[in-house]
Amino acid sequence: MDKIRKFELMEKIVHELEDLKNSQQAIIQKLTKIEVDNIDLGDKRLEKDLPDMHQRVSDNLDTIAGILEDFAQKTDQYNNQNNIAGLREQEALGK
Repeated sequence: MDKIRKFELMEKIVHELEDLKNSQQAIIQKLTKIEVDNIDLGDKRLEKDLPDMHQRVSDNLDTIAGILEDFAQKTDQYNNQNNIAGLREQEALGK
């Protein structure tokens, strides 16, 4: 795999991780809304299971955020070390 294609794949993964992080945040918001609604409703099953679900999703979000931060740094380093902009210019010129 050439350097430009590798960098593009790395960028794609960063965007997918960002999407995954946003999805997890949306799930946490939905769980929170259900928990709040259940305060008035008082369903025992929801009271029992929602806090655990919330915690697991929150833990996943923390993991995803850590992976995203690390991988985004690696992607930036790869970009800087390999002068991707320069390689793209050369490719555009047909060299």
